[in-house]
Amino acid sequence: MKRILIATHNPGKLKEFAVLLAPLGVEAISAGQLGLPEPEETGASFAANARIKALHAMRASGQMALADDSGLCVAALNGAPGILSSRYGAGDYPAAFQRIIAAAQAANEWRARFVCALCLAHPDGTTATYIGQSDGVIAPAPSGGAGFGYDPIFIPFGHDKTYAELGAAVKDQISHRARAFAQLAARLQGK
Repeated sequence: MKRILIATHNPGKLKEFAVLLAPLGVEAISAGQLGLPEPEETGASFAANARIKALHAMRASGQMALADDSGLCVAALNGAPGILSSRYGAGDYPAAFQRIIAAAQAANEWRARFVCALCLAHPDGTTATYIGQSDGVIAPAPSGGAGFGYDPIFIPFGHDKTYAELGAAVKDQISHRARAFAQLAARLQGK
């Protein structure tokens, strides 16, 4: 079985990647499990931050590394929190949910999108980046207990439940991460 280092300290992301990689015969381990430090995310885009993290993990470990940079872009907040999504909600997601819902309500603008950039860094320093997105709306109130991060307030188009209500089986088929991962999987399978 191949092994790819996932450049994350987030157990929720590691779990999603482990499920997505398993059918390809690839084992996922995390930078957190190896005690690797997290780099400073100084990029101006999801793709730039994913590349920073993938290269950092690859150089620190000498192994092929896969990094994800993803976030929620809310129309009522002019695309924020965007690349600052993890910091916007850090430590207090319920307060972040309320700020986002209040902004959507005040602007009567509920559209949002999740964006994911995946970057695969090879030990020779080459990288490949894959972008996926899922469009939808902000829920009027948080709902659901599955998932992590902003999942309780995002309803993807074509559904009437939040990511957190839909559960992993559905989310792993339709999410921004799943869409970026489909491109990566095709590359790993040589298609």
